[in-house]
This record gives sequence, structure tokens and C-alpha cells, in this order.
Amino acid sequence: MSIRMTIYPDECDSFGHLNQASYLALFERARWELLARGPGMNVFAEAGVWPAVRRATIDYHAGAWPGDVLEFTTELAGRGRTSFTLRQQASRTRDGRLVATLETVFVCIDRDERPVAVPDTVLAAIAATPRHTTLASGQAMAWDGAGQGGVAVLFVHGYPLDRTMWREQLVGVTGHRLIAPDLRGFGDSADAPAAETIDAHADDLAALLDALGIERAVVVGLSMGGYIALAMAERHRHRLAGLVLADTRAGADDAKAREGRAQAISAIEKGGAAAVLDGLAAKLFAPSTLIGVRESVEARMQGVPGPTLVASLAAMRDRPDRTGLLPSLAGLPTLVLVGSDDVITPPEEARAMAAAIPGAELVEVEGAGHLAPVERPATVNEALQAFLDRVARGV
Repeated sequence: MSIRMTIYPDECDSFGHLNQASYLALFERARWELLARGPGMNVFAEAGVWPAVRRATIDYHAGAWPGDVLEFTTELAGRGRTSFTLRQQASRTRDGRLVATLETVFVCIDRDERPVAVPDTVLAAIAATPRHTTLASGQAMAWDGAGQGGVAVLFVHGYPLDRTMWREQLVGVTGHRLIAPDLRGFGDSADAPAAETIDAHADDLAALLDALGIERAVVVGLSMGGYIALAMAERHRHRLAGLVLADTRAGADDAKAREGRAQAISAIEKGGAAAVLDGLAAKLFAPSTLIGVRESVEARMQGVPGPTLVASLAAMRDRPDRTGLLPSLAGLPTLVLVGSDDVITPPEEARAMAAAIPGAELVEVEGAGHLAPVERPATVNEALQAFLDRVARGV
């Protein structure tokens, strides 16, 4: 989400330029607007903390004048135990020119002005604000971003979820540039038609890297996102700095699975998505997964448009078998993650996949089902952090 504001004469100096002090006021207004439109203005009060500014660094790149409309974007750029950093940018809408960048370090304090740990609810609320980037095809893609430095990391969500399934990773993994997009047709990219093939999704993500000026990234894919990550490894290998395959498989659907997808498509087209999604939800989680986690995931699933569900089912049904690709991934740092209780892509499949990729690392996440990053985020974040740090060091 971005905020647009018009520049008025009383915000400008005697030369007619937007005053430097006015920039700070506009950036602050943009932050409050994002909170008001997203989690609510009381997100900090409910957590019992207040964000005090410790340091603000602003760079001015171009001018702005009365009547100009500026578009403000905000992203989580870093976090510590008691602090977090927001990066904001302001651009002129008339020509897209970047006019100012602000980085602000906030320290969370309690009523006695003592530093306290940043509540996860606060970080999740900040990380939930998407940005939008237009691909070369003209399609807009929504994405969340966090962090800086290290390696770029592209998180690819599963079916039928959206980028918010990676929220715990965006607030829990540090020292790297993290990007979690909504695939076409999902989440805040839902106004675009869903891609009809797994390969088309992979091409979209390569185009997103182009648009963001990222040459190479570690691609992290879960379930359908894993199919897309493997398609990227085949079609855009030079763009990958590493690969993480979570709760997924390399093989194509067998005859039984293809028939199941076809039946699900028919059911959605005839009677809506509810019955199909309810049946899927029952298979996603480990028995020990908290009810609150289940309900949150199921709520996200219910918001996916029917045509997107149909297109995605067909894309998964018709995807090629990429088992033969695995041995060719030698030299590409690869991590395979799987929930110990995953009944959709069981651990034995993950073990076989990891064994087929020379040098791949395997992590089995105890107490997780098919959505390990959502069900057991601390364990997954620890594995991801270690893997990404090794990739960044070239180890």
C-alpha cells in the first residue's frame, strides 16, 4: 500500500520548493496513514509500547513544488531486540522521480520510558503493508519487503495462500533483503488474472527481479511455490543465488492426483470454492498446530477468487516432471525443508529430493504439517537464517 499526498504552498519555502522540515512531517503523516488503513492506529497502544525516534536520516534527491502529488512508500528495513528501522521513499507521480528517502530508527519504550522488546504483533503489522511494482508485461504485483544487505531473498507462497504466509520470516530473518510477493491473482495482486502455468508464474518472478533491479536472489518456495521455484531454476538459473524447497515435490502429478485436481476444478465451477477449500484445510496442519494458526490460514484461503483457484489447480495439474532437473542443480546452494507431519508432500519425498540434489541440506521440522513456516516459524527461521548467512559468505 502506498500513500499519495498533494503539496500545498504553505509547505514550501520562499523559493517555492517543498521545505525540508515539511518532508519530515509528510513522511510521518504517511506512516500514520498506513497504520490507519492497515492494522489500526492503536496497534502500539494495544501492545503496551510506544515507538520513540532514535535517529532519522533523510536524503533529498529532487525537488517538489505546490501542486505536485507525492507517493510515499514504507518498508521494514531492519529490526533489533528493542528497535526497528523503517525506510520510506517519496516519488513525484508526474514523472516517477524519487525526491527523498528517509530511514528512521525507532526504539520501543514502555510507560516508564524504558526500552522493551519490539512486539511481534507490531512488526507483523508493519510488514503487512505491501508495495506494488509494475512488470514489463504491464501487470502490477504486490509485495512485502524487509531488511537490507546480505543476499536478496524471494519468498514464493503456496496455494491457495498469499504473501502474508511469510510474515514471520519477514520479521524473524535478519541481515538480508527479503521480498514476499503476491502471485498474480492472489492477495493484493488479485486484480490481475492468474497465470495459467507454473512456468508463467516463474517468468513473472524473474520480471519482478528485473523491475526491482535485483540480479540474483535466493528463491524460497513452499508447495506450489516450490514448483515455481524449480521452474525458475530451470528457466532462469542464472538469477538464482540459492534455492529453498519447502513442503513440495519435484515430480509431476500422477493419474490419481490429476483426477483429483480435475474434480476440484469442476466442483468450484459448479458450486463455489468452500467445499474444496474445507477439504484442503483439513490436510494442511499437524495435529499439534494451534487453532489460532489454523483459523488465520483458513481465513486467507477464503479470500482467493474462484478463477484464481481454477487456474492454479490446472497449472499444478499440468506442470512438468522436474525430477530430472535435480542432479543438474549441483553447485547451487539448496535447502530442503519439510514438516515431520506433512501428509501432502511427506518427509520421505523430501529426503529423496534432497538426496538427488548434490550438496543439498535437509531439515525436518518437528511438529509441522504442510505449512512448516507458518506452523513452526522459529524453527524454520533458524534454518533459513543459517542457510542465508552461509550463502552470503559464499560458503
